[in-house]
Amino acid sequence: DTTGTITPPPGAIGVTEMPPPGDLAYARAAASDVLTRGGKDASAPWENPRTGARGTVTPIASAYTQGGQTCRDFLASYVTDNSQSWMQGEACKLDQGVWEIRALKPWKRS
Repeated sequence: DTTGTITPPPGAIGVTEMPPPGDLAYARAAASDVLTRGGKDASAPWENPRTGARGTVTPIASAYTQGGQTCRDFLASYVTDNSQSWMQGEACKLDQGVWEIRALKPWKRS
């Protein structure tokens, strides 16, 4: 299966600094959830009720094998107040079927 590329909307910026750990915990949980469900065009929302920060996590490519594990890349939005930015990440499936976020960094426009 191949999936379409998800492109952030015009004017979106990459994250210059990573979001606070509390917000990242919600984004990471959403990434694990959407990858576990595994839908082709799946996307999962997340929100931190304490800070009001929110976003979505969307897988952006087909699964691939790395070091004997199934891995997948994703894009995560981060919305707070009136700003929106993006992060890119990589997750790999552990033996128990749980997805572990291996990398999460600011998205850079290519």
